[in-house]
Amino acid sequence: MFGMGIGEILIIIIIAILFLGPDKLPSTMVDIAKFFRSVKGTVNTARATLEEEMKFADMKQEALNYKKELTDASAELERMTNVTEIGTELNVLKNEINLDIPSSAPSAPKEPEVITFKPKPTETKPNEENV
Repeated sequence: MFGMGIGEILIIIIIAILFLGPDKLPSTMVDIAKFFRSVKGTVNTARATLEEEMKFADMKQEALNYKKELTDASAELERMTNVTEIGTELNVLKNEINLDIPSSAPSAPKEPEVITFKPKPTETKPNEENV
């Protein structure tokens, strides 16, 4: 205990008996034991409080990590559903595709096609009597 050997403890006990006397020694030993017990209780309480705070700190860190993941996922979802950005990306791709296709010589504009309808020949009604 405290890096002391048995010989050193015996010397301390002998000195305590000489200074305190046999009358006060038992009550002093009880007081010293109570003091060490209260110090031990205080240290245990402080340790438990510190461990609880560490758990809260870990839980807070995990919550912050989840929040960061959710924020990143939300930003990615918003980026993927942003119609303006998708339109600009499509235009860029369209321009890249148009640049890759060799352009041929411009051809003359086509003449509009004219559609005509022929009149139907008139049908003759069969006589009801002939039927």
